Amino acid sequence: MAEIVKSQLDKRPVLVLSAMGDTTDHLLEASDNALKKGIVKLDKIEELHLKTIKDLNLNEEAKSAIQPLFDELNKLLMGISLIKELTGRTKDYLVSFGERFSVRIGAAYFNSIGVKAKAIDAWDGGFISDSNFTQAELTPEAWNLIPSKLLAPAEEGILQVVTGFIAKDEKGNITTLGRGGSDLSATMIGASCGAAEIQVWKDVDGILTADPRLVEKARVVDSVTYEAAAELAYYGAQVLHPRAMQPCLKSGTPVLVKNSYNPKAPGTKIVKTLPAQASPLQAITSRKNVTLVDIVSSRMLGQYGFLAEVFSCFAKHGISVDMVATSEVSVSITLDASYDLEALKKELSQIASVDIKTGKAIVTIIGDVRRSSEILTNTFKTFEGLGVQVQMISQGASKVNISFVVNDKEAPEVVKALHKDFFE
Repeated sequence: MAEIVKSQLDKRPVLVLSAMGDTTDHLLEASDNALKKGIVKLDKIEELHLKTIKDLNLNEEAKSAIQPLFDELNKLLMGISLIKELTGRTKDYLVSFGERFSVRIGAAYFNSIGVKAKAIDAWDGGFISDSNFTQAELTPEAWNLIPSKLLAPAEEGILQVVTGFIAKDEKGNITTLGRGGSDLSATMIGASCGAAEIQVWKDVDGILTADPRLVEKARVVDSVTYEAAAELAYYGAQVLHPRAMQPCLKSGTPVLVKNSYNPKAPGTKIVKTLPAQASPLQAITSRKNVTLVDIVSSRMLGQYGFLAEVFSCFAKHGISVDMVATSEVSVSITLDASYDLEALKKELSQIASVDIKTGKAIVTIIGDVRRSSEILTNTFKTFEGLGVQVQMISQGASKVNISFVVNDKEAPEVVKALHKDFFE
């Protein structure tokens, strides 16, 4: 990490770090022991961080930087063991220690190799959120607060090592930003500070044209749009969480996804618009374990309010809908297979005939769907060649994806064949 940052010090970077290794899991395990068994143990957390300090040849200063956090964490776990309660607020406070340990050790290491660095907890860097614990959203004020706190030290050549994933609400409670939180922290800093670029360092060479476990010849995509990156994340290519794209959509700041284990690989650039000569297709993804619900009723014909009635049933049962396709008298919907649909089917059957089919998969083509005629012609030729029947088709309003529902067992062959046709 230090080598990557050192090579770019002339660009005045701000560094965002996550928790190390399994720290978050160890913290949750420690809270579980405190809650259920009344045992307060920090051994796994202490061992990892003290060993890292030793391995990096850091002096006592680094130990003294994290010792107050161990004391604070110990008190928190003692409180959990006594009260026998772990609320969302307490859980956010608990898991925040991982990032806080990380930045202090990171900053100490940079200082030890002659790079002037400072550890910053996100709230001291302007990260203010609502009070929706475990899934907090940053407030509009953060857009002005973050640059006011972080820009001046960057100008002075101080490397700021900032905690990802965490913030504080207006009452001073620690919050966490949910899935993709550290990426969101980085994109928020880059977007609000008007950075030239945001770099997200992962353990893959970038966004791939397909899942390499399915497609041997999957290759790195040179560039994708923000919308395409968000769709890719949703449909299975978990490189960046869709939420992390939001600040960049607003600011137009480019994001570069690179591999920290292979820094020479060019990576994938995520941008507002693609160059004119770019390929119409960026990637093909698939998601298995999908349920298809077909709802048919002649009442739909010319009737207003029917779809509202259908979707209110889904809302009532807490079921999230993925894809939708409609005609005059029917609506087809895909859902995650984990839902129990018995009560929903009973209620929907009072207003329509309902057919539920399990064991389905969604295959999604991500690209410039304005060229959909050309894409669909080739796609249906491939389906015909494989003898695969498409059971539903849907085109997203963002005009970057076309999705098809097929049987679970057919999806791997479909992805391989489409990749061969479009990319090989």
